[in-house]
Amino acid sequence: MSRKYIDCREMPSERNCDLAMSGSEEHILEAAVLHAVNAHKHEDTPELREQIRGALKDEMPGALA
Repeated sequence: MSRKYIDCREMPSERNCDLAMSGSEEHILEAAVLHAVNAHKHEDTPELREQIRGALKDEMPGALA
């Protein structure tokens, strides 16, 4: 199974968030949506989920370990 990652530093933010996470696409999408809603006060909408899904990148082995 391929792993994906997302790094908040690559997203527009006024909070200078530095959270990075990785996992399966399904799990990372759910975790990133929860983070966006709870930490950044976004609404959980289909548009937010698509924006996050589009920002997911393939994880390079050992990159976030």
